[in-house]
Amino acid sequence: MKEEKANILLVEDEENLHETLKLNLEMEGYSVTSAFTGTQAMKIVAEEYFDLIIMDIMLPEMDGITVTENIRISNNDVPVLILSAKNTGNDRVLGLKKGADDYLTKPFNLEELLLRIDKLIIKNKKIADKDFVFDTYSFDGNTIDFKAQEATLSNGDKVELSKKETMLLKLLIENKNQVVTREKILQSVWGYKVYPNTRTIDNFILNFRKYFETDSRNPKHFHSVRGVGYKYID
Repeated sequence: MKEEKANILLVEDEENLHETLKLNLEMEGYSVTSAFTGTQAMKIVAEEYFDLIIMDIMLPEMDGITVTENIRISNNDVPVLILSAKNTGNDRVLGLKKGADDYLTKPFNLEELLLRIDKLIIKNKKIADKDFVFDTYSFDGNTIDFKAQEATLSNGDKVELSKKETMLLKLLIENKNQVVTREKILQSVWGYKVYPNTRTIDNFILNFRKYFETDSRNPKHFHSVRGVGYKYID
């Protein structure tokens, strides 16, 4: 059994195969959410965090390749493992080009599938939990001390940071000049698996602008990207 349950979205419309996979994944200690159509999968992905998606290609309403492509367009970097009866080189290349992380053809060996799942989840977790390479960070006369959870502002004032503020600053700065999705922030900082409809992150970003920006109404460093996430610009 896994020490921490990983969340897996299983997208497969063939009922017997779906139930067999679900049972085996749950026996391995995974938490499994089911989807049987492409549109259902898209809706679920928009509302819940997953450590991995197992994606069939031949799905009702929307095929698995299109679903995978749409997931990537929305800046969601959840690992996707495609299961498909299509086994030509062109099919595999297309799936990987559209954003899949791995591609396994049917019929498949269950042990091999479980090994691939485990490797993808471990790899994704290592990326998400990568070590921060410095304890302090300075920009525009401001200095953040992550260990002390304190910031020294450009005017010399000191501000105590909450644990969540420190974690969010660290995440944004680690990914500087890149958009960090709302989903990734909520999972990394708050640990939410189901995304709440709150202005939680917005309020933190407003605080950062008050602390660190010369003009909080025209921010230079802390930006919201409508409908996607947030960005720290160095």
